[in-house]
Amino acid sequence: MKKLSTQRITLIALFIVINIVGGHIALLAKLPVYLDTIGTLLGASFFGPVGGVVVGILTALINGTTGDPFSIYYMPSQIVTALVAGLIYRKVSATDVKNIWWSALIISVPATIVSSVITVILFHGITSSGSSTIVQVLHGLGVNQTLSVFLVQIGTDYLDRLIGVYVVAVVYSVIVSRVHLI
Repeated sequence: MKKLSTQRITLIALFIVINIVGGHIALLAKLPVYLDTIGTLLGASFFGPVGGVVVGILTALINGTTGDPFSIYYMPSQIVTALVAGLIYRKVSATDVKNIWWSALIISVPATIVSSVITVILFHGITSSGSSTIVQVLHGLGVNQTLSVFLVQIGTDYLDRLIGVYVVAVVYSVIVSRVHLI
């Protein structure tokens, strides 16, 4: 991350707020997606892996102490998402819509592994998200709890990152056209 300017600090704060608001909307509506990494993806697209990590860590700490205590436990998932997204955005333009499907997949798989392990080990498959309902339905149908968590996580994480990568493409192009960050 380059020198911190007022613009950069303001954008980082905005990205954290986007994560917090998105996460709370998903939590309150019991959506099967999380919407709490859009800001992390934006941070990674603008400021590289380190910027994304800063946004992800601060989001997890703020969310974890103000509304969703589970958020702190998933900080490693935020970090992995930021690192992978930051590396992807070094190779692929954030506004390249034709690569959204692949970018979302590459970003979501490592974080899915991390979050699945956290969900199984710490919470036995039950968290505050709407996806826990799907996990319990699969488990009730006879699917092993760990496999249930992973199957649901891979689907919901991919959908979540697909939404996030698309929002990044739109927001990035708007902000870059209006704000000079270099």
